[in-house]
Amino acid sequence: MTAGTTLTNGTTAEHELAALQREHGRPLFALLLRLCDGDRQRAEDLVQETLVRAWQHPEALRADDFDSVRPWLMTVGRRLAIDARRARQARPAEVGDAVLENARVISDHAERAAAALDVREAVKTLTPEHREVLVLVYFQGASVAEAAQALGIPPGTVKSRAYYALRALRRVLPGYAPDLR
Repeated sequence: MTAGTTLTNGTTAEHELAALQREHGRPLFALLLRLCDGDRQRAEDLVQETLVRAWQHPEALRADDFDSVRPWLMTVGRRLAIDARRARQARPAEVGDAVLENARVISDHAERAAAALDVREAVKTLTPEHREVLVLVYFQGASVAEAAQALGIPPGTVKSRAYYALRALRRVLPGYAPDLR
């Protein structure tokens, strides 16, 4: 179909849309299939949406500035494909029931609070030197160098005390050992 299509009541006539589909449908579908990574259903949906846009904007089809409406259709189709991809990436992936049944259960707040109390009690059993290093490095997020400077001891001593403090916690908290690696 070329420019200068006939309009009926301000919209493109049905037979003209059919001619548009026949003339430009295959190249449009090929483009959209590539943009949809081979998903035929999505590409077909985008072809239909592109033709709906052509029906909604008959002024684009009757412009005398170009010989063919194919560039306009390709541009509209490409933009629709980009919008569809962005929309899919913006929402979380859907999962089936089978995936949910096998999903790992995340502990609730009560379990985390109980674990925190256990760790707090276990930390009290450490020597004051080990406790200082553990609190600075692991709970307050200080680097080894920062902890060494704050405590006035060499960095190697900080590393050693942290190692032995964690080892002592593993003995006191056997159920939490995998979390203390």
